[in-house]
Amino acid sequence: MNYFITAIGTDSGKTLIAAALTKALKADYWKPIQAGFPTDSETVREFTNGEVYIHPEHIILETPASPHAAAAIENRQLKIKDIKLPVTNNNLIIEGAGGCMVPLSNQEMMIELAPYFNAEIVLISNNYLGSINHTLLTVNLIKSRGYSIKGIIFNGPANKATEDVILDYTKLTCIYKVPQLESIDYQVIDKLSQELRKSWNELD
Repeated sequence: MNYFITAIGTDSGKTLIAAALTKALKADYWKPIQAGFPTDSETVREFTNGEVYIHPEHIILETPASPHAAAAIENRQLKIKDIKLPVTNNNLIIEGAGGCMVPLSNQEMMIELAPYFNAEIVLISNNYLGSINHTLLTVNLIKSRGYSIKGIIFNGPANKATEDVILDYTKLTCIYKVPQLESIDYQVIDKLSQELRKSWNELD
């Protein structure tokens, strides 16, 4: 099974959660499009102590910017049809860049990778002023396109009132709530992966 990790915005903790979920499901990891360094693949490798298989990126852009902007600066073109899914018999965790509507070009958006790869979406939400609006808009977009959503993961300081509104409105399954982390290292990821595995198994 393929799972596409996306979020309601940037700096949401996608790489942290992708690393923990890859380890939890004993899956492979893949970042199709990387813009800037260090790469998220390198971070996942560090977080998992090299215990998971990481597929090479389809394209690496040197400019730390939105993929469409970085590609324009570097005189490159990004087209979804040119991206080839890695060959694996394992579960595959696919990490997007930024939020759902981050552009790959003037015609294609990041979220369109999910159906192209036949991947179920795992949505990450953070609690901050405005996050309800951002989360509900994102979910409405995904549902309006008929894309499959596995569930939602809340990352960061808990806010029960916010989380309850989002879950009641969207009817999404809460896969897990990642607490506020003071630091991130292999031990933290290992603990998260164990808790994520338990939550994930309870959903199936």
